[in-house]
Amino acid sequence: MKDQTRVIAALLIGAAAGAALGLLLAPEKGENIRDGISDFITDLLDTAKEKVLSTANDVKKYGGTVYDNAKSKVSGAVDEFNDYKDTAVESARAKAGDLKDQAQGKFDEGKARVKNGSNEANNAIQNS
Repeated sequence: MKDQTRVIAALLIGAAAGAALGLLLAPEKGENIRDGISDFITDLLDTAKEKVLSTANDVKKYGGTVYDNAKSKVSGAVDEFNDYKDTAVESARAKAGDLKDQAQGKFDEGKARVKNGSNEANNAIQNS
């Protein structure tokens, strides 16, 4: 960007110097010189406007690219987080299911022992 600014400044300075020399050395009438200067300045302003618009468009494109890259990276990070979350939830559910099965097995085992103990106590009472 700094190089472009220097080129534009050099162009403007050179144009002004050329216009001044043209005024000093031109054997034309004042009205013709004024028309020439007006045309030159109009052309110079048009060129400057085009350069500013071009630079603005370049900045806009660059900003859009930066935005798209940032959006893509954030989206990727969100996707990775969601994948990690889903994996963690599935792992927790699997462990909870295993613990539930183990607890149910222990409960059934304890229930069977109590029932057997009850039956043995009942048989012992009835046989005595």
